Amino acid sequence: MTEQIFTPVATTDEIQPGERLVVELGRRWVAVFNVDGQYYAIEDVCTHDDGPLAEGELYGCEIECPRHGARFDIRTGKVTAPPALVDVAAYEVRVVGDEIQIAPR
Repeated sequence: MTEQIFTPVATTDEIQPGERLVVELGRRWVAVFNVDGQYYAIEDVCTHDDGPLAEGELYGCEIECPRHGARFDIRTGKVTAPPALVDVAAYEVRVVGDEIQIAPR
C-alpha cells in the first residue's frame, strides 16, 4: 500500500467558514472550501462545460456551477444535479497545526 502524499495549500486563517480558495496543484486548479470548520477540496472545473466551480454559490456542502447550474457535493465530487453527468475529482484534506494539506483520492 502506498502512503498518500499531502501537499500544503493554505493555512486555516486564509479560508474563513463559508469561504473558498482556489490553488494551483501541478497542472490543476483545486478549490478548497471551509464549511463550518471542515475543509474539502475538489477540482475547480465543471465536468459539463469546464466552467470554474469555485465562482458558484455554495449551499451547505453543494457547489452550483455559475454557468448552467450543475451541482456537485464538495465532500465527494459527486454530481448532485444535472446538466453535469460526470463527477469532479475530489481530494483528501487534512489539517496539521494550522496548515491545510490535500492529496488526490
